[in-house]
Amino acid sequence: MKAYSLENVSALVVDDNRFMRTIIVNVLRGLSIQYVAEARDGHEALEELRATAIDLVVMDWEMEGMSGLQLLQTIRSGKRGINPLMPAIVVSANTIARNIIRARDAGMTEFLAKPVSAASLYARIVSIIENPRRFVRTGSYFGPDRRRRFDPDYVGPKRRTEDKSRDDLNDLDAIKRA
Repeated sequence: MKAYSLENVSALVVDDNRFMRTIIVNVLRGLSIQYVAEARDGHEALEELRATAIDLVVMDWEMEGMSGLQLLQTIRSGKRGINPLMPAIVVSANTIARNIIRARDAGMTEFLAKPVSAASLYARIVSIIENPRRFVRTGSYFGPDRRRRFDPDYVGPKRRTEDKSRDDLNDLDAIKRA
């Protein structure tokens, strides 16, 4: 894994558990991130995001008051002067597939299971740097492209308009008629 200088990155850690928040803040500072802000809940996070140019948010998924889901949806909405393209790493001890899928479908950039280690958090940050995903807007979703793998040998129907050739559209019409 390539080493990156993170000195110019600013981060916001959002967690209602003070102990966990302190651990993540210390890990980020240990990774040389100079500016690390903290928020106890989603409401404080929104205030910080409006007041400060933040490059990365690391948020708990299950919080009192405003959940990680609500916070992420607000960030992705682009309202209140918040950058909707900001990378968001969701952190949770509850790693059942349903929760990870809900976080993905809300627009998370990366997911990290608790307990957090410096290596795992750094790996997620490196993934954001080395594998940036374009943002997609559909009727019900705005966030990083949820498809992570590109398979040049895939021959099935593609669902995005920009992915579809005329033959794909004809194939889809045939499938719909069947």
